Amino acid sequence: MDKTTLNAICPYFTMFPLEVPYRQLQKAVPNTWVLDPFCGRGTTNYAARLLGLPSVGIDSSPIATAIAEGKLAKTNPNAVYKVCEEILRSNKNITWPEGDFWSICFHEETFKNLLKIRESLLKDCKTPERKALRALMLGILHGPKNKGLPSYLSNQMPRTYAAKPDYAVKFWTQRNLYPDYVDVLELVSRKARHFFTEQPPAVDYHMICGDSRELDFSYFGVKFSKVVTSPPYYGMRTYVPDQWLRFWFIGGPSSVTYNHPSQMTHSSPSMFSSQLAGIWRNISKACESDAKMVVRFGGIHDRKANPKEIMVNSFREADCGLRVNTIRSAGLASEGKRQAEQFQRPLRKPIEEFDFYVSFRRK
Repeated sequence: MDKTTLNAICPYFTMFPLEVPYRQLQKAVPNTWVLDPFCGRGTTNYAARLLGLPSVGIDSSPIATAIAEGKLAKTNPNAVYKVCEEILRSNKNITWPEGDFWSICFHEETFKNLLKIRESLLKDCKTPERKALRALMLGILHGPKNKGLPSYLSNQMPRTYAAKPDYAVKFWTQRNLYPDYVDVLELVSRKARHFFTEQPPAVDYHMICGDSRELDFSYFGVKFSKVVTSPPYYGMRTYVPDQWLRFWFIGGPSSVTYNHPSQMTHSSPSMFSSQLAGIWRNISKACESDAKMVVRFGGIHDRKANPKEIMVNSFREADCGLRVNTIRSAGLASEGKRQAEQFQRPLRKPIEEFDFYVSFRRK
């Protein structure tokens, strides 16, 4: 076990490798403020924590920021266990969602305890241990069934995305797959020891669920010297529906949500570039005059657009003194670890990604 273990507390369909921001931030001087305006599950912010650097993370997904907050919370396994035990001892009424999916996805007793934890965290998730428990629960909510001790609460399911209810029910019933009872408190205790026994020192941070196109970055009262980020790839609009079950756990509807008002528009490459340009302009106001930015960006199969052109055009359109110093190939995006085969999603040839090294210069 090492101090990077916590970064994997909850898998996500797209995963920014920890070594990318860690490598970019290694030589930063102490107290350098780090920014990620597309923080996802907080990998850049966790890399900053490993290096003792304060950071700010912004993402439009409440799932992403909930995971990130759990990775930045300073707590310990016993505190997480105790708050979970306290919740499960309560006798408060719970609301059961309707539909075949829920009764086949979770064992009844397991689901009752899951609902208790969900409703308690929706009412109060302010303390570090509650934020840690929320992130842990998001990580164990669904995944494959093991032969030994269970690692997930659900019936057979990918861990990086949630299958849609109708398809999942059909998949399970055709294969006679039924949910096993899982002792929620035991699993939380085991996972809490795994993730929270060794942690980096606590650092100052701000984690905001919001829109980087509109956020006033002066709100934080700091100047950023390092920006390390990976925007959503053009055409990648499945974050919300793919994470519908985790979204439900943090207060979303009990059915699949396909749109999120704060998501970027993917109607055309030029429109997408313009939105990125607006974000670069916005964050430049809060950056030091000699700030450095590294952006990882690539493409997806469904859109015939040149990721290099999209990104370079966004820097040019931003017109805020950005200078592209270097563009390097980051290799191929790994799609082979998404467990797509569990629900018969076709695996495609990975697409090349690029790292853009950019300097901020006052005009």
